[in-house]
Amino acid sequence: MSAVVPPFAVVPGAQVQSALHGREKQIVELVEATYRLHGAGDSVNPPSYFLRFPDRPSSRIIALPASIGGDVRVDGIKWISSFPDNVAAGIPRASAVLILNDHDTGYPFACMEASVISASRTAASAAAAADWLSRGRSRPTRVGFFGVGLIARYIHTYLAATGWSFDEIGVHDLSPHSAAGFRGYLEQSGTSARVTVHEPAEQLIRSSDLVVFATIAGEPHVSDVSWFDHAPLVLHVSLRDLAPEVLLASTNVVDDVEHCLKADTSPHLVEQLTGNRDFLLGTLADVMAGRVTVPEDGPVVFSPFGLGVLDLAVGKAVYDEIAAAGELQVVEDFFTELSRYG
Repeated sequence: MSAVVPPFAVVPGAQVQSALHGREKQIVELVEATYRLHGAGDSVNPPSYFLRFPDRPSSRIIALPASIGGDVRVDGIKWISSFPDNVAAGIPRASAVLILNDHDTGYPFACMEASVISASRTAASAAAAADWLSRGRSRPTRVGFFGVGLIARYIHTYLAATGWSFDEIGVHDLSPHSAAGFRGYLEQSGTSARVTVHEPAEQLIRSSDLVVFATIAGEPHVSDVSWFDHAPLVLHVSLRDLAPEVLLASTNVVDDVEHCLKADTSPHLVEQLTGNRDFLLGTLADVMAGRVTVPEDGPVVFSPFGLGVLDLAVGKAVYDEIAAAGELQVVEDFFTELSRYG
């Protein structure tokens, strides 16, 4: 058996952004294909590992190892930090790298800036869920963003790029500065929707058919089931905003059952409360395959834990695009000790 050590490349964020720009539809299709692959068992996606700090309780760094088969055939890990205090200091909350490992030799062949990859796969997952979970129901025309940082911006971009148009866009954030900034972004995005900043959270939810939660909440803060009486579709991207009683009154879809029911997410709290998983309809892959049917009435909540296989799939697509253009920044002699006996 002969094997070759692959060249090692460093892929900065500017290259990642350039490779992804304008390709939102393809990335949504890639994410859907990856969900199908994962649902069919052609992946390895162990539990995420949370590194927490006694002296910095609001901060964490998460390791998401994964392996994906199909045509992608790559292993790797995303290492992503969330330091909320960064925002007050004027720098982004999250930073990340993605390491891609060669399928045959295990050698790492790329280190990529991954905050853009992570935001893109999260937004693509949300856009896919909005599409699949609204089929058979009235398609939402009023969207509300609850928490308006980078992820909310990417989700709006991906919704707009995949054919969604809204009559009204609602904005709610604990920070008036953030709400104003997001409103400014929306107005510059060319949307024809009427944009409204809602100070009360209840007002935002009641006035939206599609609600996007993208906060940094560590525990549930929305518990009034009556706020959802109008049966909205809820993209519960930040996973810890909704109290168990809201989920128990809704149809619940996740991206992966085992991953989502961990780390005190809202679905995990429901399992702890009830002692079972009967409140789950199934996964998004189940919906896409027709194994389950989303009811036409009542609120629907999609709670995606965010799978490492999605980062791998998007990261490998970005890598391949840059490699095909001959623009990889290879680090010569990154691996040097290649002779077994010197």
